[in-house]
Amino acid sequence: MKVVVFGGTGMVGQGVLRECLLSPAVTEVVTVGRSATDRRDPKLREVVHADLSDLTAIRADLADADACFFCLGVSSAGMAEDAYRRITYDLTMTAARSLPPEVTFTYVSGQGTDSTEKGRTMWARVKGKTENDLLALLPNAYMFRPGYIHPMNGERPRSRVYAFLLPVARPLYPVLRRLMPKSTTTTEALGRAMLAVATGGAPKRVLENPDINALGGNPARG
Repeated sequence: MKVVVFGGTGMVGQGVLRECLLSPAVTEVVTVGRSATDRRDPKLREVVHADLSDLTAIRADLADADACFFCLGVSSAGMAEDAYRRITYDLTMTAARSLPPEVTFTYVSGQGTDSTEKGRTMWARVKGKTENDLLALLPNAYMFRPGYIHPMNGERPRSRVYAFLLPVARPLYPVLRRLMPKSTTTTEALGRAMLAVATGGAPKRVLENPDINALGGNPARG
């Protein structure tokens, strides 16, 4: 199985990439991003591309992909809606339109995403629009809505907000897991759930946090 990973340098992407490289079901991993991941593996091929709003030049690298794990994203904190939309919606749809139409496309959205696109929360509306258009565009698109994602294998967040909160959340994770099992997951569980969907599909196309944990293995470590 050939897998394309967008956003492999972010915390989620690092975790997903790790699971892909460990999986015997994956024969080739192509990462696409503005910078390299610095990982080394015989299965890994990195495509560094400065302008993710135009993927014309790297279409050949995306051809014949069986699955795409789209992990690229930014925090909405302090961002205007149009700027957040350019990254969250425009780049995602550009990637989706550049891949084979039969690809299994898994999109990392978030718990609380607004499918109606009419709520007061800006990020939730933009994510909802992205989800809805992906579902309409690709028959094998799946939306992943994790809550708090705990890094398990040294993954480092690029978001300043996440990086600030992680030292506090790390020792508290076992407690959070027990108190909020429906709102916590790990980079391992998320990556394994994506692989499970890529190889066997899922009974529904919008997967909430409990669905992710069920597919990826309930995160029992902290």
